[in-house]
Amino acid sequence: MTSALKFLAFDTSTDMMSVALSNGHQTWHHHGVGGSNASAQLIPSIHQLLAQAQMQLSDLTALVVGQGPGSFTGLRTTCAVAQGLALGANLKVIPVDSLKAVAEDARQALLDAQDTEPFNPLEDVHIASVMDARMSEVYLGVYRWQAASALWTCVQPLQVGAPEAMAAQLCQLSQLSLPRLVVAGNGFEVYKERFSLQELELNSVYLRCVAAVPHALALLRMAPALWLSEQAVAPEWVQPLYIRDKVAQTTAERDAIKLAKASASTISTSLPPT
Repeated sequence: MTSALKFLAFDTSTDMMSVALSNGHQTWHHHGVGGSNASAQLIPSIHQLLAQAQMQLSDLTALVVGQGPGSFTGLRTTCAVAQGLALGANLKVIPVDSLKAVAEDARQALLDAQDTEPFNPLEDVHIASVMDARMSEVYLGVYRWQAASALWTCVQPLQVGAPEAMAAQLCQLSQLSLPRLVVAGNGFEVYKERFSLQELELNSVYLRCVAAVPHALALLRMAPALWLSEQAVAPEWVQPLYIRDKVAQTTAERDAIKLAKASASTISTSLPPT
């Protein structure tokens, strides 16, 4: 008998910390506060789930992690923990872009809903993930769910930009007549005054907005197909997926800003009164 696939999944790319474990069709999961809290709580949460399932890290088939885009600190936490656990237990890691996990979370939400007509999530579908990227911007990823292979494919490169610009990108894609278009995530709600989908509606493209997050359970659902399609990599290849060219100031840049402010203050206090 073939042993069941066993995966540990986690994502800390948002303010939510999501951890889930599977043994075949049986799952355990934990969701808590992410952000700066994730660096302290992620490993204890993983050990707690393993204890509940009476499993060891060495029992796992692979790890599945959300590699971003998202919170700079959260992505570093996820990737560092994944590398450490995988190296220690001699495991491979399946890195998944977190916006793809948002798309899968939305697909499952539609499966669970009772009012999905005329949408049939068992068929091929396009889902646009729109997530708050802070700094008055949103992340955008557009994916196609292929029901026959149970795999997601990326329709266009991931982007980050002003909500108006990303909404315009979707409107351009609508001209390609994408079937069964669903917009998922939280960006369209956070920036509802700036993320206008009116043009999509005018183009008579079927449109539905679904609140969704990069859920660890979504990662678990994707894991078997990704494992069988050989998407797992060695731990050292697991890196955060950043979309912004600039995610933080360097120490030198922060010091230069402080020096400039101090110099400006000195000059202003040394000037004679007018």
